[in-house]
Amino acid sequence: MIDTLQSLDQQWLLAVNGMHNGYLDAFMWEVSRVYSWALILVAVLVVNVRKGWRQTLCFVLAVAVAVLLADQVASSIIKPLVERLRPTHDPSLAGLVHVVRDYRGGMYGFVSSHSANAFAVAVLVGLMMPHRAAMGALLAWACLQCYSRMYLGVHYPGDIVGGMIVGVAAAMAVYAAWRRYATRMLGESDCAYSSRDSLTVAAAVGTSMVVIAVAALTGI
Repeated sequence: MIDTLQSLDQQWLLAVNGMHNGYLDAFMWEVSRVYSWALILVAVLVVNVRKGWRQTLCFVLAVAVAVLLADQVASSIIKPLVERLRPTHDPSLAGLVHVVRDYRGGMYGFVSSHSANAFAVAVLVGLMMPHRAAMGALLAWACLQCYSRMYLGVHYPGDIVGGMIVGVAAAMAVYAAWRRYATRMLGESDCAYSSRDSLTVAAAVGTSMVVIAVAALTGI
């Protein structure tokens, strides 16, 4: 059973990684970089700043804790315990994985820290702003982040799914605490976000994709 799952994981990874060209190499490279979140996080901060410094502080702390929790569980606990080689370091895939800009990542890949962090942020912010525009845009962005990691050949699909589970769990845990303590400190109405706030975040996601798509043209 395990051998079958491993074989499927490799096949799916090679299928995604194999659909490469110069533009997609540049695009996925830019998507995968940390700075690609910059415009989205700025938009989220602007939305909160309009609500006052206490709301902003609670929001920033919640997101920081969610990311820290997801990242540490993925990188400091699961990866050292499982020790699953990344595709780029797996001898059985030598010469089969398309490597972009000689980027191979660390030795171990299960679970993906990128997917854990991306889903921690997307799900947490989406729950805080319970409007379809924000949730949908953020989840689409998180999925694109995950896809870029497979495209670059540094994570198997199984690594990604594991990271998603860790990220969602971290987001749910932090959201439960946020609902309990932040609403008590700030008041239920002060913690509420409007459809305008949601559209602002969704627009930032869309703008980020356009900016990266254009920027990738210079990296071909």
